[in-house]
Amino acid sequence: MEKLFKLKENGTTVKTELIAGLTTFLSMVYILAVNPSILADAGMSAGAVFTATAVSAAFACAIMAFFANYPIALASGMGLNAYFAYSVCVPMAQAGIQDPWQIALTAVLVEGIVFIILSLFKFRETLVNKVPANLKYGISAGIGLFIVIIGLKGAGIVTADASTLVSLGNISSPQFILAMVGFLIVAVLHHYKVPGDILFGILATWILGMIAQAIGWYQVDVDAGVYSLFPSFSGSSFIPAAPYLFKFNFGYVASHFLEFAVIVFSFLFVDLFDTVGTVIGVADKANLLDKNGNLPKAGAALMADALGTVAGACLGTSTVTSYVESSAGAAQGGRTGLTALTTGALFIIALVLSPIFLAIPSFATTPALVFVGLLMMSSVKKMTFDGDIADVVSGFVAIIMMPFTYSIANGIMFGILSWVILKVCTGKIKEIHPVMWISSALFVLRIITLIV
Repeated sequence: MEKLFKLKENGTTVKTELIAGLTTFLSMVYILAVNPSILADAGMSAGAVFTATAVSAAFACAIMAFFANYPIALASGMGLNAYFAYSVCVPMAQAGIQDPWQIALTAVLVEGIVFIILSLFKFRETLVNKVPANLKYGISAGIGLFIVIIGLKGAGIVTADASTLVSLGNISSPQFILAMVGFLIVAVLHHYKVPGDILFGILATWILGMIAQAIGWYQVDVDAGVYSLFPSFSGSSFIPAAPYLFKFNFGYVASHFLEFAVIVFSFLFVDLFDTVGTVIGVADKANLLDKNGNLPKAGAALMADALGTVAGACLGTSTVTSYVESSAGAAQGGRTGLTALTTGALFIIALVLSPIFLAIPSFATTPALVFVGLLMMSSVKKMTFDGDIADVVSGFVAIIMMPFTYSIANGIMFGILSWVILKVCTGKIKEIHPVMWISSALFVLRIITLIV
């Protein structure tokens, strides 16, 4: 262990690293319940997604452990999975495209390959530095709101309305009430800094739901999409479902290259800032930054999520990225890759617990989605609203367009376009970096295809 992870050099011990790894796992294991639920809306098998999520997380954590030796865990990313399902797959399915998730997986594969190339040539850091800070923060906050509305919709807290577009759902339904109770439970646990607060909130909501079903308040109606909350334990149920292996659709790429390029670019853009921000944030928490505020071996850390993304696509799950919940493990003293390796090992162990995770209903994951959205919304505090009008407007546009058009890609697209247009109109064209010109041109072409 000492030779592999340099424990003494980093001022830690095996025990400390194992505890930190467990803490990180408890903080982020909710993804095993949430990811299958979200990607099931894309037409995928929840069981297959569960297996892919666990295995790809374990693989990426191992890469981070041995390649970068950092206490940063990875798994299918929140926000990215929502974009995968609701911005890519659902609209395609409504347009009559069969198995759109295969196209989305192809985009995730290409994204991962591009990230590998960008990591090798250190382009990712350059790209991040050239996008205005306000727009970065606006994108993060917008994704937070987007995740929130998905969660509220899943519990029936927000429903469609012909007159007002959205309306308050049935406040007497068990799904509505239990989801709100679960959210408050997460908030209380978070206040007391309980490791695994989000997971425990999900489990508490689910347990309350099973009690509600047992006493007859929550009534099963399969035809209406209301299923039993009790897991089905049988000998075969503990055998992980086979994942979707190499289910790609390159035929769509050839015939719809521009549309596919926009999908890939949106994946790239969201993951780019999410990963870099997370890696730096966790490294700061673990005191891994040098005296200049830089992260040694940053390239290796970024390569871990790129390789994890490629593996995830091959297994059948959305983009794999670094988790900000890793800071919980860092707070417990995690300083090396042994923390990440421990987290990855626990994901493998969780494979045999699939009957439990897959029985968790969408209203029980609502507290997790809403609270993660709350955490992402904190990026608003870093935004400035009295500076350059291009920075101010672009960040705001990114925030509002994501939830109100139900698309992460739309938020990114209109955020970038508004920034470039306002820079031109205010006589600051020289401040527009080539990467922003290229991004704008791509999105203009996308708008043309939508109009035509």
